Amino acid sequence: MDHVARTPAQLGPILKGVRQQRGLTQQAAGAGVGLKQGTVSAIERDAARTGVESLYKLLSALGLELVLRDKAGTSDTTRSAKREW
Repeated sequence: MDHVARTPAQLGPILKGVRQQRGLTQQAAGAGVGLKQGTVSAIERDAARTGVESLYKLLSALGLELVLRDKAGTSDTTRSAKREW
C-alpha cells in the first residue's frame, strides 16, 4: 500500500501506523537497525527533527522505501508551486 506524506507532520503518524500494523513495538522495530526505542518514538512524534540516516534506518526496519515522484499536474510548474509546509 502506498502512503503519501507531503509534510514532516504527516510522516510520523504514517510510520507509527505501519509499525503497529506489522505488530512491532518501537523497541523491536529499532533493534535490528541500531535505533533505540526513544529514537523511534521521537521520529514518530516529530519527524521534522529526524536525521536522514535515522529515518532510513526506520524505513528499512519497517520494510518501506522512499519514492520520489512528481506530484500530479506539477511537473511543469515546480518553480512556481507553493510549499505545502
